[in-house]
Amino acid sequence: MRGRSREVLLLAGVGAGLAAGGLAWPFEPGLARALWAAVTAVTLVPALGWVVAQLRRRRYGADLLAVLALGGTLALGEFLAGAVVALMVATGRVLEAVAGRRAARDLSALLERAPRQAHVRAGEQVETVPVDHVCPGDVVVVLPGEVVPVDGTVLGEAVIDESALIGEPEPVNRAAGEPVRSGVVNAGAVLDLRAARTADDSTYAGVVRLAEQAAAAAAPVARLADRVAVWFLPVAVALAAGAWAVTGEAVRAVAVLVTATPCPLLLAVPIAVTGGMSRMSRAGVVVKDGAALELLGHARSLVMDKTGTVTAGRPEVTDVVCAAGFTSEGVLRLAAGVEQYSPHVLASAVLRAAARSGTGPAPAEDVTEEPGRGAAGVTDGHRVRVGRLDDGVVLPGWATAAARRGRLDLATVVWVEVDGELAAAILIRDRIRIDAARTMRRLRATGLGHVVLLTGDRVDNAQEVAGLLGIDEVQAKASPADKIARVEAERRRGVTVMVGDGVNDAPALAAADIGIALGSRGSTAAVQAADAVIVDDRIDRLADGVEVARRTRRVALQSAVAGTALSVVAMLAAAAGWLLPVAGAVVQEGIDLAVIANALRVLRTPVGRRNHDADALLRRFSGEHETLLPVRAAVRQAADALGDGAGADADAAVWRAHRLLAERLLPHERSEETELYPALTGVLGGPEGTVTMSRSHAEIERLCRRLGRHLREAPEGIQPDQVDDLRATLYGLDAILTLHFAQEEEAFFTLAEQEPARRDHP
Repeated sequence: MRGRSREVLLLAGVGAGLAAGGLAWPFEPGLARALWAAVTAVTLVPALGWVVAQLRRRRYGADLLAVLALGGTLALGEFLAGAVVALMVATGRVLEAVAGRRAARDLSALLERAPRQAHVRAGEQVETVPVDHVCPGDVVVVLPGEVVPVDGTVLGEAVIDESALIGEPEPVNRAAGEPVRSGVVNAGAVLDLRAARTADDSTYAGVVRLAEQAAAAAAPVARLADRVAVWFLPVAVALAAGAWAVTGEAVRAVAVLVTATPCPLLLAVPIAVTGGMSRMSRAGVVVKDGAALELLGHARSLVMDKTGTVTAGRPEVTDVVCAAGFTSEGVLRLAAGVEQYSPHVLASAVLRAAARSGTGPAPAEDVTEEPGRGAAGVTDGHRVRVGRLDDGVVLPGWATAAARRGRLDLATVVWVEVDGELAAAILIRDRIRIDAARTMRRLRATGLGHVVLLTGDRVDNAQEVAGLLGIDEVQAKASPADKIARVEAERRRGVTVMVGDGVNDAPALAAADIGIALGSRGSTAAVQAADAVIVDDRIDRLADGVEVARRTRRVALQSAVAGTALSVVAMLAAAAGWLLPVAGAVVQEGIDLAVIANALRVLRTPVGRRNHDADALLRRFSGEHETLLPVRAAVRQAADALGDGAGADADAAVWRAHRLLAERLLPHERSEETELYPALTGVLGGPEGTVTMSRSHAEIERLCRRLGRHLREAPEGIQPDQVDDLRATLYGLDAILTLHFAQEEEAFFTLAEQEPARRDHP
């Protein structure tokens, strides 16, 4: 605060002295000159201090030109010109400080919001303890309006305000069991959450640490001004000396030095870069310092981890293949009953699939688990085992086909046995994020020319993801040492960005020119090693950050180049005698205002006006896609059931698929056509943006009608001569639904202001 007061006092004193001199000049020219001389001398003293401090660090900067200009005007008695230069320098100090405070405002807000205490439930009592005392498993009580102190899962319904972290203005609802990150605000009633991490290991702690580094960092673009000063200062001095030597007029030398005062570098560049840091923070990316932002602004290569970065990092059930006599809902209910007691990540996928199917887990007892093999227990009176099969088990035909499908789809197969009989195969896979493809296109558009997928996963999994996203190279089965070596190799191509979220990514993040960690679910080690952190679970924030960095660097360079060029022109005019010192100072002040106005474009870039009605519809229909997964699965299962020909089981499966399509899927598609697509017309720039999707709706309706006609022709049951055409119809419908849903999620749902429901491409 004292530093800020000195800056303001210096500007106020200089401004008052300059104005007082102007008022006194018509009546007492001597007094006016004395006031202007005093203003110049007062400003020269701190300016000398700034230069001495730089010289002690064995470098000289742009401040040295200001000192020469101030000293020259005093020596030659050009006191009015000196006072104008003094006003320029004092204004620059204040504006630079204001820009720094504005850019640091979002970062300092993170520091100030960090909770110091937490309320922990101990039996029937609630105790207030230091936040560092919270342990994983504790039940933390968060009062209305309080910041959530640790990462955890909600134990009841909750309304969460995430605006401080990611800028999303609308509160979001969280159901029981859903994760909540530290740093968000409880916008509803009192909520209980079960702590998943300590405060130091939670999302917000990593962001705060990065913010502390950013707040403590020196002016990030001092290097740029000093690099220009390395050649600009000698040129200015040489031009001033040459003008003096050729003409014998020292006043020309002073005029050159006055017009050479490099305030465009001292003001406009810091405003642009620190403004870019502020914008990145509001976009959900906290960057450590301006040097990191500057590097990000001209990155050429991108190295990305796969699991949890471009994929969701959370396996999901993609299909359930059942034996005759079993249904997918019944199998999921039994399997979830056993898996609800398992901590395995695949067990969570089964539980979520059961919840989507509307059944939920069955009550279970005598549950046991054998690591590496699976869990077993009694549910609904049946002995159920979920997991791997014993070695040497001979698979029936349907199970052999299911195992093959798992291999072809690169999915993990979880087998379900009921009373010793093989009942179903559950296919589980980690899906690509719905915003990954759009993010890759945006990154390509910014100039990132080479993208590498670097993962410890299998080669076929990595190649599948890379093929879908258009990634240039893949390196699979990579150890932490392999990742470091690859990052160092990419750095020889150019400035390299590494993005990851796991502990094994931390060394590579540190080795890259710019390391970016996903802070929402990323490890503490990754966050600490990174130069920037994406504070929520959206990979498209990476594209936001790169775009802001590119634009910031462009505006900063424009300001520096334009300001310096104009100063050089003014210097030449002064050397030729066309500008006296006073006129030169005024011209330089005009140059300052012009380049500062250009730099302020970074701070004042308007946020595009949102169509909040469209955002709400996008979130709604994205959530409906999640609930329609069982309907899509029923279509595929009906087609599979026809593989053994017509029969009671095939009849039941096809009729069930037809009923679900008519009751659930078609109303959804029609609502999209009449509600969502018209609302997107303005967002997409016209109705043509949804034409192809509307055509898909028409084809889905056509195939559903065709399926209905098939069933009406077989009131007594499906006939053998219908089987081939029915299977073709159902498989065709499955393919169109898969493609259509993926296209909507990638093209439309990623446009929502807030992240849609957690769904990814199948």
